[in-house]
Amino acid sequence: MKNLFFIGLLLLGIGSAFGQANRVIRVEDSLTHEPIIAATVRTAIRPIIGAVTNAAGIAIIANLPATINALTVSAVGYETESFPISTTADTLVFRLHSEDASLDEVTVTATRTNSRIEDLPIKVEVLGQEDMDEESAVVPGNVSSILGDISIIHIQRTSAVNGNQAIRMQGLDPKYTQILRDGLPLYEGFSGNLGVLQIPPLDLKQVEIVKGSVSTLYGGGAIGGMINIVSKSPTSEKPTFTALLNHSGLKENNLNAYYSQRYGKTGLTLFSGYTDQAAVDVTNDGYTDSPQIKQFNFHPKFFYNPSDQTRVNIGYSFTNEHREGGYLAALEGTLPNAYRNITDLQRHTVDFDATHSTSPRNALTLKGAVSTFHRQNTDYQKLSDGRQSSIYLEGNDLVRFGQHQLIVGGNLTVEAFRKKPDSTRLVDYTYQTIGGFVQDDWQLGDKIALQAGLRFDHHNTFGNFLLPRLSVKLKPADPWTVRVSVGTGYKTPNLFVNQTPGALNVSLIFPRLLPIDVATVKAEKSVGANMDIAYSKTFESGVSLQVDQAFYYTYVNSPVVSAFASTSSNLGAYTQLINAPYNLFSVGTDTYVRLEYKDYELYLGYNHTLARRDGQSSSGPTDTSYLPLAPQDKFSTTLAWENEHFRFGIETAYVGSQYLYNNQKVANYWFFAGAAEYHYNEHWRLVLNAENLFNIKQANFETVVSGPITQPTFRPIWAPLEGRIVNLALKYTL
Repeated sequence: MKNLFFIGLLLLGIGSAFGQANRVIRVEDSLTHEPIIAATVRTAIRPIIGAVTNAAGIAIIANLPATINALTVSAVGYETESFPISTTADTLVFRLHSEDASLDEVTVTATRTNSRIEDLPIKVEVLGQEDMDEESAVVPGNVSSILGDISIIHIQRTSAVNGNQAIRMQGLDPKYTQILRDGLPLYEGFSGNLGVLQIPPLDLKQVEIVKGSVSTLYGGGAIGGMINIVSKSPTSEKPTFTALLNHSGLKENNLNAYYSQRYGKTGLTLFSGYTDQAAVDVTNDGYTDSPQIKQFNFHPKFFYNPSDQTRVNIGYSFTNEHREGGYLAALEGTLPNAYRNITDLQRHTVDFDATHSTSPRNALTLKGAVSTFHRQNTDYQKLSDGRQSSIYLEGNDLVRFGQHQLIVGGNLTVEAFRKKPDSTRLVDYTYQTIGGFVQDDWQLGDKIALQAGLRFDHHNTFGNFLLPRLSVKLKPADPWTVRVSVGTGYKTPNLFVNQTPGALNVSLIFPRLLPIDVATVKAEKSVGANMDIAYSKTFESGVSLQVDQAFYYTYVNSPVVSAFASTSSNLGAYTQLINAPYNLFSVGTDTYVRLEYKDYELYLGYNHTLARRDGQSSSGPTDTSYLPLAPQDKFSTTLAWENEHFRFGIETAYVGSQYLYNNQKVANYWFFAGAAEYHYNEHWRLVLNAENLFNIKQANFETVVSGPITQPTFRPIWAPLEGRIVNLALKYTL
């Protein structure tokens, strides 16, 4: 090594004398960071100059012309890649991706840099293509089931009769979790109120979960976390076709089909799905525990790559749904005056994404979406009828130089709600947000990486917001990784996103909502911190172990909550939004363990969260009551075995220390599920799945609905309503 060092210095001196430079390059494995021997490092253009790495993974290129700004690296068993040349680093470190691992390599799109998951300074959990393929047959109608398997996520049912669900992360209300589709915030305001999680997994490539405050990336809302639902793209010039037929014991039928193919420079994906679910009264109390749903989804997407430097994607998404719940005899027509909840909705979305690389180190992106959402709802025989039109436009420039990835951009968000004549007191509004952001990913060395972001948003109604964020990734030693992140966020008031009532018996149905008093109600602001310690290693025995221990803290100032208003109607007191006289905080830990050995896979997850109020109550003393419907303990585990023809899996979940209003604690419960899958060949799969094997229902612990059948009262939903669900699915892939 000493001789090599002196030879390098000699060559460097000679090159300098002729106005050229010698460069020292170290080539490593991207996952293990071990040196790669006999890798070839060379220029891609004339004059062709190169060298081969030694036993330490070191290569020295003598007399490298100053005009060369990139080098190509290749090695047996690795993908050939091109790397930009840093003008400041003494030793260039190039990391190659193994060809064997390339198929399993996960690229995260939600961070805008399309970076590999192991390179990111922020913690991202990804449910990949294999998970989506499995879930598309196990629970083909929606993604809520697979998201609920993650310990830090709690799926909250927000209505006893219409089946609507929402996501809690880190113990916070659902409105603090931002949901994206292909990196676009499509589900804001009125359009995010119902059915967002009923996206069939057959249409998806992966789901990305970013924990903690990341509002700097996409604007206000991502206070508890962000979920990015990523669609599939065509990968082969051979056609891919999958069809799935499913039937469940809850009288649900699903028929889904997916097609994709590349045609040279163009490509197409096409998804179509239909769900027909009958209304079912599981508990025999007369009310539907599972609503009637008739839903049709249609999602074509077109891809065009005119050159290696340019790509354009254009998609269209259509959803039409009829949903009906309430007193079953009213739905059947025998008691027409009894309670019914009827919803008809249509969602149209056109989205696009265009990227042009002006050089290997620079990429310009323009993306956006235009959507309309129309919903008619009849609740307690009162009609609400509204339409929301939304626009999202974004332009950004990603520049790579040295050890930096710098992205600068701006975006425009428009949300326009228009009410048709109905029985509500809602009013029209138009919200516009113009924002600018900058984010720098800086690889300081082999062991330290930083990600710093800053966003400035101007909202036409609620003012200006400045959001800084900083994330650090440390690699103290293989196989350890430590990530620390601190960020800020905000959430503007919106009548349609407060899916958890602020107090007991406060109603959130549209006929009881009063318009927002923008003169008195202010936006919420937050600060959050996350820390993750990860260990990942594959042993010589073949055992693969992954352990992740997370800690998090979030503080929300003056949260916007729903409260009783002084005015009332024949349904009772109206509901208004106010800034609460208290703040909120959430602190907790999340433990994730994954073991793989031969045909076996084991997942263990435990989440402990303390989420409560922090401030003065209306009566004066300090208010430290727990946030309602936020379990303090959640344990999840999955054990799976698979061979050439069979796959068996068992899942368990424990939900404990859950409180309602006024610190009223409810019962703890366990949830068990099992699935068996048979692969006849590479084309056919038959799946038998059973959710909630021991038939746990909230009705086992208390009466869910009371009062007259014309105007019933429903308890807060804190446990499953439907009980055991068994389904059988047949999947065919061409």
